[in-house]
Amino acid sequence: MPLQLHQNLNLLFLLVLGYLTANVTLFWGDIVVILIFTLFVEHLLLYFNKTRSFYFSYSSLSTAIGIVLLLYATSLWIYFVVTTLALVQKHFLTFRAKHLFNPSNFALIVALIFFYDKAHIVTGQLGDDLLFTLVVLVLALSILVRAKRLIIPVVFIFSYLLFQYFLVVFYEPTVIFEEVYHRLYMVTFMLFIYFMLTDPAVTPSSMKGQVVFALGIGLLSTLLDRFYGFRVQHLFMAVFFFSFWVNILPLKRLSTQELKLAMIILFLVIGALVYIEYQAPYYFEMNG
Repeated sequence: MPLQLHQNLNLLFLLVLGYLTANVTLFWGDIVVILIFTLFVEHLLLYFNKTRSFYFSYSSLSTAIGIVLLLYATSLWIYFVVTTLALVQKHFLTFRAKHLFNPSNFALIVALIFFYDKAHIVTGQLGDDLLFTLVVLVLALSILVRAKRLIIPVVFIFSYLLFQYFLVVFYEPTVIFEEVYHRLYMVTFMLFIYFMLTDPAVTPSSMKGQVVFALGIGLLSTLLDRFYGFRVQHLFMAVFFFSFWVNILPLKRLSTQELKLAMIILFLVIGALVYIEYQAPYYFEMNG
């Protein structure tokens, strides 16, 4: 079974299970519409993208499910806009035929930039049931072993807890460590760690690179929490920043045009993150 199909079957199963047993906010009809819309846009772009051969794309379903589970928007059309932009960047914002950002993560960042008051990142839709978390873990392991990305979530979880303790809890008496590790009980948070954080297309292939990648995301998200207070978007902002480097740093030689393009994209990435960070926090973020 192809890896992408395997992952999509796992995610679809978890989405259905979550809808039946947890608190997925979208109506099932809207979810189906978003899935179908994503498939349509993906294959329309494949048709017009002459640099790639036309094929059935399983990965677009992963994008749609990630957006459904991690984004709450007040209008259905917002999902259509962010999904379209995420897929467009996947096909056309490329560096030597490789895209720079995980499409689901890109969609969340776009939502925070253009629809901050109407779209919110949420990690609690699937609840915190231990059995559900174990199901996610088992399904994720079946993917991570095949994709050779198991080290990323392991390093991230331990480094994130370590950095949070010494850089946040140690300095902020109003924050207790239980608040930090309770985030790991959130099923959707686990989905972020096991599926979005480990996307093979925008994560290093070497073991050393994967360790650095996971440590960097844990450290940057924690530093943002340390100086600006806990906000769930910090994790996704850190992924957005570090994903940019994955397919650029390994290149030994960059042409002048490629270097200019990289600098422009980096400037836009940093500008987007600064803009998002200086938006007023949502009321449910103020207490960490």
